[in-house]
Amino acid sequence: MKKLLLFTALIIFQFSFSQQTEFLKIRKYRIGYLDDKIKETSGLNIFNGKLYTFNDSGNAPELFELDETSGNIKNTFTINAKNKDWEALTNDGKNFYIGDIGNNGGIRRDLEIYKLPFENGDIKNDSITKISFYYSEQTEFIPKYTDNDFDAEAMIYLDGKLHLFTKEWKSKSTSHYIIDPQLSEKQKAEKTESYKTNFVVTDAAYFNRKLYLVGYTKKTEVFLNVFTETESGMFFKEKPKHYYLGSALAIGQIEGIAVNESGIYISGEKFRSGLGSAQPSLYFIPNEELKD
Repeated sequence: MKKLLLFTALIIFQFSFSQQTEFLKIRKYRIGYLDDKIKETSGLNIFNGKLYTFNDSGNAPELFELDETSGNIKNTFTINAKNKDWEALTNDGKNFYIGDIGNNGGIRRDLEIYKLPFENGDIKNDSITKISFYYSEQTEFIPKYTDNDFDAEAMIYLDGKLHLFTKEWKSKSTSHYIIDPQLSEKQKAEKTESYKTNFVVTDAAYFNRKLYLVGYTKKTEVFLNVFTETESGMFFKEKPKHYYLGSALAIGQIEGIAVNESGIYISGEKFRSGLGSAQPSLYFIPNEELKD
């Protein structure tokens, strides 16, 4: 009887999971493995038709242009800024924005976004400015690694504002904050909405009135949520399309997403665990593979 009950519970779980989740295993969409110079890729963005990424904390302050057909490095730009914990990359058509916003311990009081003018194919290092902000909801700064809700790795630019999506280790949700890139003084990030993702969000992209959030769970499950913009700058009023992309053991620790009219680029950094490892990779999913 116990075996029958266990089997029945397993079938119910699998049925429920399949009803709520589309399977879009991206291993077969791998374009190529990434160079060891970007084995900790974190953040992915398309600027004027070209694909860019960088490494996260502890690495050199460099921006890399990637060949979108192979993942090979085409150009490297040295940035006159400190890489304390770079995690998110976006642009407004004239400037890159690099989010030095990683905060998995929940102790940072120096959250910043670098604004990098990009002209004639090069970074204007002498014109870089900083946008400083804080979360007014955060009232304590005691180290709580992977157990706080004020980490962030996802950011888009939309309608003249920067939109930040938190990586909530404790709540397994994401909160949507708005930051004004024109303000020079330290500002309060404005919280607008939240959504229970049941995974931690590691990057975001926006294209054609859709918000793409990618991330993973501690069980190495990798997911993608695609939200529809229901009103200007608001995304969480309707349930998203929910995709299972695979295990980090096979596809890497997914940290970057960028979208254009052709499809979705996803990058994963090198992943190691007691169960196995995966090489840093770049993936491309054609639009037609996503179910409407």
